[in-house]
Amino acid sequence: MNFKEVISIDISKNTIDVCVHLSQKSTEFTNTSKGVKRFLSWVKRDLKDISEVLFVYGHTGMYSHILTIILQEMNCHYYVAPALDIKRSMGIVRGKDDRIDAKRIALYGYRLREEIIPITVCSKSVEALKSLMTLRSKLVKQRAAHKSTLKEQKSIYKSKDFKFIFETQQRTIHYLTKQIKAIEQQMEELINSQMALKVNMELMLSIKGVGRQMATTMLIVTENFTKFDNSRKFASYCGIAPFAYQSGTSIKGRNRVSPLANKKIKSLIHMCAVSAIQHNPEMRMYYHKRIENGKSKMGTLNIIRNKLIVRIFAVIQRQTPYVDTLKFVA
Repeated sequence: MNFKEVISIDISKNTIDVCVHLSQKSTEFTNTSKGVKRFLSWVKRDLKDISEVLFVYGHTGMYSHILTIILQEMNCHYYVAPALDIKRSMGIVRGKDDRIDAKRIALYGYRLREEIIPITVCSKSVEALKSLMTLRSKLVKQRAAHKSTLKEQKSIYKSKDFKFIFETQQRTIHYLTKQIKAIEQQMEELINSQMALKVNMELMLSIKGVGRQMATTMLIVTENFTKFDNSRKFASYCGIAPFAYQSGTSIKGRNRVSPLANKKIKSLIHMCAVSAIQHNPEMRMYYHKRIENGKSKMGTLNIIRNKLIVRIFAVIQRQTPYVDTLKFVA
């Protein structure tokens, strides 16, 4: 889509620095509902028609939440660019200044204005799931830290002398476990309340090796399978898609995965692949056959990761459960 103007926004906790690319007008507003609405009024005074304007900004977590919500309410075209993409588009830079960064983001958006596809509105259910999953991850990390500390203390200190410390940590671990279960229950209720989420969840769980945690993460990351067109793009995003490594006749290495990846999802898919090898006869046979033929373990595991992603996208596109064909073999 070809936009006539691009307006960039550099977001921080308290302020937003904005820049209109063609006129190079820039200013600063507070990162509040009133500040964002004042910013849009400022844009309308100069441009009047904002239907052909693209707003571009980087993802800054909850700090960009207010801006995103108001842009959605105003039916504005906006694009949340990956931070690394913006950073690498700047070339060699020195120093850090929010106003200058806003100008650089504006240039980035203007160069790609014909290629950029504005972001569609994410459902409130997926946003709620994302917030619950973030909270769960924090509590799981805290519980793991307490468990590790308690284990080390028990191996060094005497139980009688440090009884209060041990009991306090055990109560904390018990409380965190209780809260994690409550969050998981809330997530399950939220998924079951939305038919589109519930159906896709059941389809993914029909694949051996894919658990509820993985399926929920897929719903969040793919925004219920509206963000990625195919499994290859998602595999690339996760860092499990192999790419060629060669140049001319002097450099010709084996295909390898890229370090540019969402490491959390990659780790989760890895655990699913390990589970599939243990519980899925087809994957187990495939894994051991390749190992017996001298193939590397990690290379084989990565193939199984990709197989799981392909199967997930296949059942979602067909809207039918996965069929284990191995059990029909005579």
